[in-house]
Amino acid sequence: MEWFKPFLGTRARIGYRLAYAAAVGFFLWIVAQCYIPGKGFTCLIVFGGAGQVQRIRELQTVNYYVDKDSYGYDGQYYAQLAVKPLLMSRDLATAEDNLPYRARRILFSGLAYLLGLGQPSWVLEAYALENVAAWLLLAWLLLRWFPPTGPGNLVRWVGTLFAWGLTTSVRQGLMDGPSLLLIAWGVLLVEQGRRWSATCVLGVAGLGRETNLLTLPVLAPGADWSWAEVGRTAVRWGLVVVPLAAWVACIWWICGQPSNAGVGNFGPPFQAYLAKWFEAWRDFRVGGWDSLGGWLLIMLVSLTVQLLVVLLRPRWAQPWWRVGAPYAVLLIVLGPAVWDGFPGAAARVVVPLTLAFNALVPRGLRWWPLLLLGNLSAISAVDQLRPPALESYRLEGAVNLWRAPSGQNLAVDFGNAWYEPEKSRHEYWRWSRGPAELSIHNPQTVPVEVNLRFDLRALDERRLRIYQGAALRWEGPVDRTGTAVNLARMRLTPGANPWRFVTDKPPIVPETESESQRPLAFNLRNFVIEVVRTDPAAAPAAGGRPRP
Repeated sequence: MEWFKPFLGTRARIGYRLAYAAAVGFFLWIVAQCYIPGKGFTCLIVFGGAGQVQRIRELQTVNYYVDKDSYGYDGQYYAQLAVKPLLMSRDLATAEDNLPYRARRILFSGLAYLLGLGQPSWVLEAYALENVAAWLLLAWLLLRWFPPTGPGNLVRWVGTLFAWGLTTSVRQGLMDGPSLLLIAWGVLLVEQGRRWSATCVLGVAGLGRETNLLTLPVLAPGADWSWAEVGRTAVRWGLVVVPLAAWVACIWWICGQPSNAGVGNFGPPFQAYLAKWFEAWRDFRVGGWDSLGGWLLIMLVSLTVQLLVVLLRPRWAQPWWRVGAPYAVLLIVLGPAVWDGFPGAAARVVVPLTLAFNALVPRGLRWWPLLLLGNLSAISAVDQLRPPALESYRLEGAVNLWRAPSGQNLAVDFGNAWYEPEKSRHEYWRWSRGPAELSIHNPQTVPVEVNLRFDLRALDERRLRIYQGAALRWEGPVDRTGTAVNLARMRLTPGANPWRFVTDKPPIVPETESESQRPLAFNLRNFVIEVVRTDPAAAPAAGGRPRP
C-alpha cells in the first residue's frame, strides 16, 4: 500500500518511528498498571459501590474491582449487559439505570460476550480490554493519514490517540473509542472508492452508538453529483439506518417501552457549552491550575479550536470534513446532562471531531498554533489514564522485619471513615469523612518498633489528635499547607494495633468541584512505616519462647 512508503525513508524517519513506538509503549505501560491480581483489568470498567447499587446475579461469583466510594460510571451498565445480553432477564432490568437506553448500544457488549465465551469473568475482561484493542488498531489505522514523516504528523497522531475523549473512553470502558475505530475504517473505505463496504461498516457502527449515524454524509459523493448517485446515496443511508432501527424495534418488543434518548442530552445551541465555560472559569479562579477548572479550560480550548476550524473552513469534497461537521454541530446543541460533572461526556461524544480536525488542519508553519491548541487536551492523558491508587502507605526497613517467615507482610487496614486511596505522580493520600480509625497489623510473633512518617492536610484550619489505643501520640493544628508528623520508636505488638485520628471539627463540603463534592475532614498523605527492629525486651531466650 502506498501509505507504507514513508517507513522506508531516511534516518529522520527512524526517529519519528521511534517516537510513535514510544507513545504506544507508554500507553501499554499505563494499561499494564491497571492489572490487579485476582481482578484483572476490571478497574477499566469503573464499577461503583456507593449507595444501593444493584448487580446481576452472575457477578456475585466474580471477583472484580469496585470503587466503594463511587457511584461508578456508564461502563458498569454496558459490562453487565455484556454478561447477560438477553434483555428479558428481570435482574438485568433492576441492575441497569435505563435498560432500553443502554441496550441500544449492544454491539460492543455483545462482542465481549462472544469473546468471553459467555463466562462472566472472561466477559468482563473482554469488555474491559475492548477499548485497549480498539486504541491499538486505531493507532495502526491512523498511519494512513499521519505517517511518521515529520513533527506535524506526530502531533496529529498523538493528539488524536491521547485526546481527552479517547483516553476517557479507555479508562472508563465506554463505546466511544471502538466507535471511532469503525468510523475511521469507514472513511478509509470511502477514500478507496468502496462506498458499499463503508455502508456495511457504518451500519454496524450504528449498533455501537446511535450518534455514529452522524457519519452518513461521508457516504455521499464529494463531487460529480447525478440523480443516479443521489439514489444510490439514499439507498446507502437507508442500509446504514436499518440495523439500528430493527434493533430498537426489538427492544420495544422485549422491554415494552421506548428507548428514550436521555433527559437533558440536548438543549438550545451553545447554552450548555457556555455554561461549562463559566463553570470552568469559576473553579479556575478559586483553585488555579491545580483545580479541575484548569483541566476543564484545557479541554474547552481544544474543543473550541476544533469546532471553529471545521465549521469556518467548509470542505465538502473531503470525507473527513463530512464527518467532522455533523459532530461540530452536535457539540453546539449538547445539553446539560452531557456537560455535567467532571470531566463530562461531551469530549468523548464528539471524539470523531478531534480526528477530523487533525485530518483537515492544513500543513504549514502558520497553522501550527491552531494545531497545538486543538490538541492541547492530550496533555491530560496521564491524568485521565491514571490507574487506581491501590495502596496508601509504604513499608521501609529490612524485609525480614516487616515480613514474617510465613510470608505475610505488615499491613494497614483502613476503617470505613476513609475514602479510597488517591495519588498523583509524586504523592499518595486518603481523605477521611471525619474521625477515622486504622489498624496496623504486625505479622511477627514478637513486637516491633517502627517510625511513622506522614503529612496531614485539611481544607480548613482544625486540630487533630492521634491515639494509639488509649495513648495520645500526637496533637497539633492541620490546614491546607500541610503538617509533617514523625512518630519515632512506636511499639507494635503482634497482631492488630488500632490507631485513632480525632478532629475537633465536622467535615466540610468544598465550594468548588475540585474535590467531587464529598464531605472532607483531613487527609493522611505519604504514609511511611519504617520498621526499625524487633523489640529487644521481647526477644526469645535460647531454646525458649518469646517472653510476653
